[in-house]
Amino acid sequence: MTDLTGIYSFSPRLLELAERAEERCREDFRRIEDIECYNEAKVLKAFSDNRVSSAHLVGTTGYGYDDMGRDTLDRVFARALGAEDALVRHQFVSGTHTLSTALFGVLRAGDTMVSVTGAPYDTMEEVIGIRAGNTGSLKEFGISYRQVELLPDGAPDYAAIEREAKTAKMVYIQRSRGYSLRPSLTVETIGRMAAAAKKGNPEVIVFVDNCYGEFVETKEPVEVGADLMAGSLIKNPGGGIAPTGGYIAGRHDLVELCGYRATCPGIGRESGCTQDQNRGLYLGFFHAPSAVANAVKTSCFACALFEELGYPVTPKCGTPRTDIIAAIELGSAENLCAFCRGIQAGSPVDSHVTPEPWAMPGYSDEVIMAAGTFTMGASLELSADGPLREPYSVWVQGGLTYNTGKLGILLAAKAMEDARKQEAK
Repeated sequence: MTDLTGIYSFSPRLLELAERAEERCREDFRRIEDIECYNEAKVLKAFSDNRVSSAHLVGTTGYGYDDMGRDTLDRVFARALGAEDALVRHQFVSGTHTLSTALFGVLRAGDTMVSVTGAPYDTMEEVIGIRAGNTGSLKEFGISYRQVELLPDGAPDYAAIEREAKTAKMVYIQRSRGYSLRPSLTVETIGRMAAAAKKGNPEVIVFVDNCYGEFVETKEPVEVGADLMAGSLIKNPGGGIAPTGGYIAGRHDLVELCGYRATCPGIGRESGCTQDQNRGLYLGFFHAPSAVANAVKTSCFACALFEELGYPVTPKCGTPRTDIIAAIELGSAENLCAFCRGIQAGSPVDSHVTPEPWAMPGYSDEVIMAAGTFTMGASLELSADGPLREPYSVWVQGGLTYNTGKLGILLAAKAMEDARKQEAK
């Protein structure tokens, strides 16, 4: 490894393990770089095919009628993601808000939604109505919910998917692992799940929570049978530059319905000013394949290093990636908190801040989060978080550049090392 003496002080043992871990990642890195190259070509072609010009980078105010930057950005996203249509808006405040907009846009009273990847991410529980609360959930609007558990090895239960789809309006697939240790889903697996659902019910709508997965592979879920997908612009497709927003992409008729929910019936996607946001959204999407590749490399290094340190990791080094997240079982609340302190110390923003567990809205357990990011909550930038519950796992994601991402992971390991030394005194 590069000699960082005089900048950071890592123990010789940690540096030795880091060098060994990085060497183990070489083949993974070559695969990631090939995918990066392909996805950069897709995005560039989408820009040129839609004749993006400097005029599209200028925003509008007021009602935002005839905002050609907004409308062209929809087409750029659709083209690059392999979708019929897309709705890209800075007014989406998070991935959960974007997913919620799609669910309420498509589902109606009396419909049934079936999650076929088990329980959804914590913040979706109140949207669906799994967790009690008078919040205007799908359940309160008369929409039923069921779920199909994954098999013990984390694989989909295709027979159950086919069976449950027969009486469902929507099959819901969460691509990433959320706060679980199951494998994230490959695009190929999502395609098989969609096929099983359509076999059970040709009319069922297959909707994918695509958060953390965009540009990690060369295809997206709507290219293999999903009807609709959604994600956040402060994750992968924002490239670390978009300051806010989300996207919905897929079948044209479904995207139109989502547009009516995003604004209101009768207006839909035809209104909504972009203010000064267009340039950041275009530039972020252009950078996204490269930024995602750096995040996936950081994730690979994190898994390899902590395997060397003796901790269980998911996915293991050498496993092809399907999202930007690494999960590491740290075994204790002390390790989890020390890890997050190290990530925070290795951040470009607020590195002096000490993260503490807190009762975060939308979560059932106290959560500790480390995120010294240029955009608040941007998980394409290096960040780490986890609920304070056994087995005290941390979920690591992001890294706008590989070298700084690697340093953040090393500082997390160092913080755990220092905490053990302090405890031993």
